[in-house]
Amino acid sequence: MDQADKNANPLLDFSDLPRFAEIRPEHIGPALDVLLEAAQRAVALVEDPARPATWADTVDTLEQATEPLGRAWGVVGHLSSVADTPALRQAHAENLPRMTEFWSSLGQNLALYEKYKALAASPEYAALSPARKQLLDNELRGFRLGGAELPEDQKPRFAEIQEQQAQLGKAFSDHVLDATNAYSLVIEDPARLAGLPPDTLEAAREAAAKDGKEGWKFTLHFPSYFPVLQYADDRALRQTLYEANVTRASELSPQYGTGQADWDNTANMREQLALRREEARMLGYGSYGEVSLVPKMADSPAEVLRFLDELAAKARPYAERDWAELREFAAKELGLAELAPWDVAYASEKLRQQRYAFSEHEVKQYFPEPKVLEGLFGVVQKLFSVRIAPDEAQTWHKDVRFYRVTSPDGTLLAQFYLDLYAREGKRGGAWMDDARGRRERGDGSVQTPVAYLTCNFSAPVGDKPALFTHDEVITLFHEFGHGLHHMLTQVGELGVSGINGVEWDAVELPSQFMENFCWEYEVLADMTRHVDTGEPLPRALFERMLAAKNFQNGMMTLRQIVFSAFDMHLHTDFDPDGDKSVLELSREINDRIHVVPQYPLSRWPNTFSHIFAGGYAAGYYSYKWAEVLSADVYAAFEEAAQLTGSVLDSETGARYHREILSVGGSRPAMESFTAFRGRPPQIDALLRHGGMAA
Repeated sequence: MDQADKNANPLLDFSDLPRFAEIRPEHIGPALDVLLEAAQRAVALVEDPARPATWADTVDTLEQATEPLGRAWGVVGHLSSVADTPALRQAHAENLPRMTEFWSSLGQNLALYEKYKALAASPEYAALSPARKQLLDNELRGFRLGGAELPEDQKPRFAEIQEQQAQLGKAFSDHVLDATNAYSLVIEDPARLAGLPPDTLEAAREAAAKDGKEGWKFTLHFPSYFPVLQYADDRALRQTLYEANVTRASELSPQYGTGQADWDNTANMREQLALRREEARMLGYGSYGEVSLVPKMADSPAEVLRFLDELAAKARPYAERDWAELREFAAKELGLAELAPWDVAYASEKLRQQRYAFSEHEVKQYFPEPKVLEGLFGVVQKLFSVRIAPDEAQTWHKDVRFYRVTSPDGTLLAQFYLDLYAREGKRGGAWMDDARGRRERGDGSVQTPVAYLTCNFSAPVGDKPALFTHDEVITLFHEFGHGLHHMLTQVGELGVSGINGVEWDAVELPSQFMENFCWEYEVLADMTRHVDTGEPLPRALFERMLAAKNFQNGMMTLRQIVFSAFDMHLHTDFDPDGDKSVLELSREINDRIHVVPQYPLSRWPNTFSHIFAGGYAAGYYSYKWAEVLSADVYAAFEEAAQLTGSVLDSETGARYHREILSVGGSRPAMESFTAFRGRPPQIDALLRHGGMAA
């Protein structure tokens, strides 16, 4: 494409970083016209029977044409998640079908599949690097799962299934965002706000003033509603917000104006499940759970469910104790004879304060954002011998910052965007995504990786910096762990560099690994400063936090297992056309596994975006699966600390970088784990870290 195209349409400029300040919804269609045409030309070229089945003529040619398409569409998807507008949503919806159609036609392309098979069977294969062999194996598997081996008369239906799933996933996500954004509650009587921390009140007052209203405005964005559940003495206020939150995107959604019924995700879930089952049957599998596990570490749904059952059995006695203690405390100390769901966070916070003599609000004062970032970057720099410094780039919002990661000699390794605060038009949760991957070009130059790191924390209020809860600090470390996996790779093949090609149930290892440092005093002493006094976190307060670390961990573990088992059963033995509803299945599984009853009004599956809009279908168990790996990996740093006196051991960090981060998806995750640890994984460290070891 010529320079004029790039200048006129910022989505066609791949010379460096995305020109976010210039991208408009009207650029999307024209940019995709150009990029799809280029990609289709490359496909036709590679398909040609006269063209040799070599790496350069097949894999390289295809990648050079499809990578810009993926990057441009990635920018569009990213903006949809962080800066949603009606015009952007419409442009995304208009172009989603043709993007889905292109990628599904690529996966079904028998001529391309034959080319890749020919390359794998050629003399050249033996000379390929291990990374290239892994990439080729992944591509062949992708063709099989993409329907390339289906009879020609079945391929149109298979493509239709992919398109419908993409549209339903986007709609599911939009419904959750719309239902979240649409609800607000303005409280004018200050007496109803007793118990709420000052910073929560200040943020609510600012939100109301922004709308031109008196009083305090609360929404269903996590930093707004959760402090109400945790601290508000007004039980009716807690109930109102709790019920509004757990009925989002359902038939019970609060009546917030016209169109709310369109946000009910009940039918959407059934449709997605039916399509996934149909896809699995077309590919010759018994269930979508089996399809999902083909590229993962776990071998079968039965193995996953067995793993979850064993973990649940170990956690259950601790969960039963947690629940009994909480109910007894609520009855005796708070006068709550019956513990309602909107009382759980409130009573838990009160019990935590009584038992460990601190509140989350007190701890939060020690975590001002600038100091937290300095501490996080310090850990990374010490462990992995890199430097992190502010950098310049166009962004999608004034609050977004940009950084560069370099080696000690100043060589650019990677860059990342940091978008920390919750706001309207931004979907909830926290995530890392790639803006571009690492790739070694034919001319010997390297395309360096760029990451998006996105959270939904409370923004600064007044002249004070943003203050983070300890949980938010853990979330930040978690997402940065994903970012490091993407940014510190040394693999030059795009399809297996960084997080690409890593088994889904191992991809959480580097993120969960990083969380552990948030529980080390040597780390926290450096990354905390009281917002008013400038004092670091007192050792005595840290010891109380540590004592409280596994507070209610039995209950929380069972909650995660409920989500994981629900997801796997949903995709393995649930009949989307049967009499039982998705909600009924969630209740059955909760009743069987959890000690805390599921509230009758709760419609939590309707907002379970991980599995209905986020790629975790029949894969949510991977959080717990990877936790076993990450705890065991971190145990190596604990062992090093016994010798060196510090978990920030650069020698162990260098080995972790070399054997896990740098190799990305270029070899199976189990090989990388074993290369680092010298043995297969063991569950002991997870149980010990979780306070569930005998």
